Amino acid sequence: MKMDADLLHLPAVGFAEEEADMNDWDLPLAFMKKRHSEKIEGSKALAQSWRMKDRMKTVSVALVLCLNVGVDPPDVVKTSPCARLECWIDPLSMSPQKALETIGANLQKQYENWQPRARYKQSLDPTVDEVKKLCTSLRRNAKEERVLFHYNGHGVPRPTVNGEIWVFNKNYTQYIPLSIYDLQTWMGSPSIFVYDCSNAGIIVTSFKQFALQREQELEVAAINPSHPLAQMPLPPSMKNCIQLAACEASELLPMNPDLPADLFTSCLTTPIKIALRWFCMQKSAKLVPGVTLDLIEKIPGRLNDRRTPLGELNWIFTAITDTIAWNVLPRDLFQKLFRQDLLVASLFRNFLLAERIMRSYNCTPVSSPRLPPTYMHAMWQAWDLAVDICLSQLPTIIEEGTAFRHSPFFAEQLTAFQVWLTMGVENRNPPEQLPIVLQVLLSQVHRLRALDLLGCFLDLGPWAVSLALSVGIFPYVLKLLQSSARELRPLLVFIWAKILAVDSSCQADLVKDNGHKYFLSVLADSYMPAEHRTMAVFILAVIVNSYSTGQEACLQGNLIANCLEQLSDPHPLLRQWVAICLGRIWQNFDPARWCGVRDSAHEKLYILLSDPIPEVRCAAVFALGTFVGNSAERTDHSTTIDHNVAMMLAQLINDGSPVVRKELVVALSHLVVQYESNFCTVALQFIEEEKNYTVSSPANTSEPGNLTPVRDSPAIPRLRSVNSYTNIRAVTTARNLNKSLQNLNLNEEGGPAAFSPGNLSTSSSASSTLGSPDNDEYILSFETIDKMRRVSSYSSLNSLIGVSFNSVYTQIWRVLLHLAADPFPEVSDLAMKVLNCIAYKAMMNARPQRILDSGSLTQSAPASPTSKGTHIHQAGGSPPMPSTSSSSLTNEVPKPPTRDQPATRPPYTPTLGGQAPHSHQFPRTRKMFDKGPEQAAEDGDEPCGHRNYISAALQTGLCDWSAKYFAQPVTKIPEEHDLQSQVRMERQWRFLRNARVKRQSRSITQRGVSRLDDQIFINRNPGVPSVVKFHPFNTCIAVADKDSICFWDWEKGERLDYFYNGNPRYTRITAMEYLNGHDCSLLLTATDDGALRVWKNFADQKNPEMVTAWQGLSDMLPTTRGQPSTSAHSAGMVVDWEQETGLLMTSGDVRVIRIWDTDREMKVQDIPTGADSCVTSLSCDSQRSLIVAGLGDGSVRVFDRRMGPNECRIMTYREHGAWVVKAHLQKESDGHIISVSVNGDVRFFEPRTPDSVNVLQTVKGLTALDIHPQANLFACGSMNQFIAVYNANGDVISNIKYYDGFMGQRIGAISCLAFHPHWPHLAVGSNDYYMSIYSAEKRLR
Repeated sequence: MKMDADLLHLPAVGFAEEEADMNDWDLPLAFMKKRHSEKIEGSKALAQSWRMKDRMKTVSVALVLCLNVGVDPPDVVKTSPCARLECWIDPLSMSPQKALETIGANLQKQYENWQPRARYKQSLDPTVDEVKKLCTSLRRNAKEERVLFHYNGHGVPRPTVNGEIWVFNKNYTQYIPLSIYDLQTWMGSPSIFVYDCSNAGIIVTSFKQFALQREQELEVAAINPSHPLAQMPLPPSMKNCIQLAACEASELLPMNPDLPADLFTSCLTTPIKIALRWFCMQKSAKLVPGVTLDLIEKIPGRLNDRRTPLGELNWIFTAITDTIAWNVLPRDLFQKLFRQDLLVASLFRNFLLAERIMRSYNCTPVSSPRLPPTYMHAMWQAWDLAVDICLSQLPTIIEEGTAFRHSPFFAEQLTAFQVWLTMGVENRNPPEQLPIVLQVLLSQVHRLRALDLLGCFLDLGPWAVSLALSVGIFPYVLKLLQSSARELRPLLVFIWAKILAVDSSCQADLVKDNGHKYFLSVLADSYMPAEHRTMAVFILAVIVNSYSTGQEACLQGNLIANCLEQLSDPHPLLRQWVAICLGRIWQNFDPARWCGVRDSAHEKLYILLSDPIPEVRCAAVFALGTFVGNSAERTDHSTTIDHNVAMMLAQLINDGSPVVRKELVVALSHLVVQYESNFCTVALQFIEEEKNYTVSSPANTSEPGNLTPVRDSPAIPRLRSVNSYTNIRAVTTARNLNKSLQNLNLNEEGGPAAFSPGNLSTSSSASSTLGSPDNDEYILSFETIDKMRRVSSYSSLNSLIGVSFNSVYTQIWRVLLHLAADPFPEVSDLAMKVLNCIAYKAMMNARPQRILDSGSLTQSAPASPTSKGTHIHQAGGSPPMPSTSSSSLTNEVPKPPTRDQPATRPPYTPTLGGQAPHSHQFPRTRKMFDKGPEQAAEDGDEPCGHRNYISAALQTGLCDWSAKYFAQPVTKIPEEHDLQSQVRMERQWRFLRNARVKRQSRSITQRGVSRLDDQIFINRNPGVPSVVKFHPFNTCIAVADKDSICFWDWEKGERLDYFYNGNPRYTRITAMEYLNGHDCSLLLTATDDGALRVWKNFADQKNPEMVTAWQGLSDMLPTTRGQPSTSAHSAGMVVDWEQETGLLMTSGDVRVIRIWDTDREMKVQDIPTGADSCVTSLSCDSQRSLIVAGLGDGSVRVFDRRMGPNECRIMTYREHGAWVVKAHLQKESDGHIISVSVNGDVRFFEPRTPDSVNVLQTVKGLTALDIHPQANLFACGSMNQFIAVYNANGDVISNIKYYDGFMGQRIGAISCLAFHPHWPHLAVGSNDYYMSIYSAEKRLR
């Protein structure tokens, strides 16, 4: 809330303060779970770019060698000695023709190491025609795949600036130029070109120019078909071509005799061999004694056997070059060059080596697309070290045959990765070692550790998963699912859960590779810890999610039986996901549903409907909802099952968690879709009933004290918008409310000059509108539904409806009516949608017959344009008569003029307060559920046949929201447990403040308060105060009027907030409690219809939000509203909150005390009061498990909640003769009960004795009273407009009759009063809107 200034100058924390502090740390917090603080929806799907949209293969390779052995080209002056070796062969060591053929064969072998399956064609010392024939035939065979063109031009002149390379004539007497433009035409695209010749960069430049020229020609031909270019065959586009060139345009190839002449080709095709030679040629090689160039030739092993020295070096080389590329290249370029095509990837890895080696000889290899320079990358040092370690063992291995010691490279890189994971800060660059971890998965030695670290990395969040997938982790972890090693199971399950939580599209890959079987076996393995089985069942739930192949595969794998066995597992997350998994496997998949029926799955799921964890109840409702929501043909058997399930679900109607009730509406909507015609019949019957009954709204009989005088109320208050209240009946979001306020403010003269926010917010909310669901309007307004709900409770509907099983459909309809009046807006919104959809269809189907019987329903005349403003002023008051131009309310958006018979629009009755059309208040999106099957129009007067509006699309985000758990870090310390976090510091600050308030207030109350009449605050409240509540520790006080709450800072005297509570107009707020007052405060409001709402973000600069709301008491008895004349109000709803246990006691105009557990969000106990009157006051003590209730008949009853319902009432005191205003149980272990009746007699009881131990008499005719928990004071407000404050001995210490500073104005009739729980402050609200606070005299404070 607010940080008191003086808190910053606290004295050193004393011992007593630490004590208080510890209690605060131990107190549980209510309604602070994720489901309360987050929106229930899935995370935004990250665009997954890791999947290669177009994996490619290089299928054909043209090897063009222009060597002309023995004849040097004229434009190159060679040194002597000079580099001679081509493909590691000295061409002068044999006859020229033999040399040429051998070199060609060798080059082919070198390439085959990287791509053995390609078609290789050699063209040795060719002519232009031969090259043309070769390229065109390879392209023809390759179709859309990639072709490689390798050009060695060591025996011909250098490329020309005009973009030509050289070949020979038939007799080898001339060099013939070959245009790159022609080469492009023959080779087509996609292609890769390798140029090993001097000045090779020229070719790359020319190639790009020609490619650009082609693009322009293509554009011209596309724009102008008559252009001569368009008549010619279109040139192929060169967009998808890759080039590798040995050097820049101005550079010559190195001629060092220790190097091969085709150094570039050697680097690309025999990287390890050339890398080792080059290493030996460096000065540093002298540090490795005994290693010579000859010895290198003898390194034992094969390149593709990772256990041998040569194979291990090759493996390390692959890992290092891959890592350098991944760290240096932009992601999309890395994907294209290093992950799309195996041969291209190998060539580019080796190209990085070429860059390193050739740059040391002043040659700069060129590539297109161009790569950033990589030759200085730090990982090359790791390569040098690995080579060093390997070569240093060579002499002893070769001469003495000692065993080869494996390189520590991979272990060290894993350690580096581990250091990054454990030591890194929150926002850091990706770890360099990620591609190496990938390589390590291939090795059994390091696999376990690598998977463990990979799991830790993926746990950092969705960004880490995306990164790992883009490196190419997927095929590796998919392959590992074929491993039977038990020790890998937990790791693989964890990794796969992380991947699927971020990218669920992998479901298909898993099923294709039979990966689902792996997870089925983990789930069935009872020795697996629960959390691993939870992840396995989550993975399976993703596999079967809207994917019939997955559903089929998992059904075969016995998933349903496996899941049913684990429904009662003690691990809640496992229960939750088992239920979600079941719900998904039989969603629109009938074989699975029947398998479930055979295993009586629905009956086994019933147990979870009363699970202590709301999310588990939710998942069970979801599973039962999809169970009945199958669209297959119905048999009597399945109908019976559906009815059973429906009646089981109906029991959750008053569940304490809105998440569960939302899921309940969706589950019931599936049922409604299945049995649509039956529900239409019920709907029509209810609509008829509702019109015939006139229900007297309790609002009409409200007392005058509750009505707000319009004339003298203050200027319109700033009503804060309430985020979660955007439903049909409380359209009081900022936009609409401010609009209404502006409209009202314009009428300075005449018209309602100023509204109380209470009236305004309800009147602007309860519009009743009509129209087809396309129009975003509702046939049944909230008022109609509310009236229906109350009608149905005392009408003999069942006798009127002749539907078989009528009871089930009628009862479900009643459940939906009840849910449409739910205090939580999202629940009521969903239920309104379902009801209106059915009502709409019922009306549509019933129309033709109805028209004849015009008396049965009010008809609507054709739409007439009316001004927007006219209806706004009907706010409040009696319901307007069914208006003949009712359609004008909704005809804001012009309809196509296709209706020939305007009189046949679905007729309707507007009820309770007409209002401006919704069509301009809501965004123009369809409210009803899309994607329904089209039906042909049944009547001519219906232009667009009615559609099936509810469909499977109606859903809550529960499953996706639950899946977010797996995408978020699981192993990270939560912020509130991190001693250094901001959250923790703020809590510590609040607890120190609490200790200070307790300490300072205790020192005052212990000295004794001799007077209490110093007025420290007075202000005019926007509504008549009906309940006031001090915040226990900060300077905020909440003041409720009938349906809104105002927050004041009583120290500064300023208003902090004012917002609408959202209760229907005929109800009022009768009690408030601060929950978690010691920490992050929430405000609980109770209204006299039994609804409880909990708010957060009030009295600070944010918008108030509803955290949760539920029906605390379902059967409030309206009869007791005829309360005794002495009391101004009926009992309404009374509550008492126990922070230590998280229990909320509720009672009021009912015959029970209902106890709610806020942790489980469910009712834990109903204690019968045993009296025939309402409960007026509740007080509890968690230490002794006692509850004391004061009742309307004057009795005070004591209950021990540890005992059964029949014996828990342990004492009844009947000494008061009248309505008990307050019963208070002191919190000490031997605390007394203090009770006061309207006659002013205060009685003290010892809970163990049957008679009072003390009686005091105060003023008669009490209207309000409060007892200070610490200071032994009580204050009485009476009918006679004064307040008397008494001490424990019954002496009056203060009489307050006048307001200070108001020219001695007399205080109004007292509507409510309350003491501060710690300070000696008394807040008083009176019927003249004033709210004042009195305190002990200043010198005491």
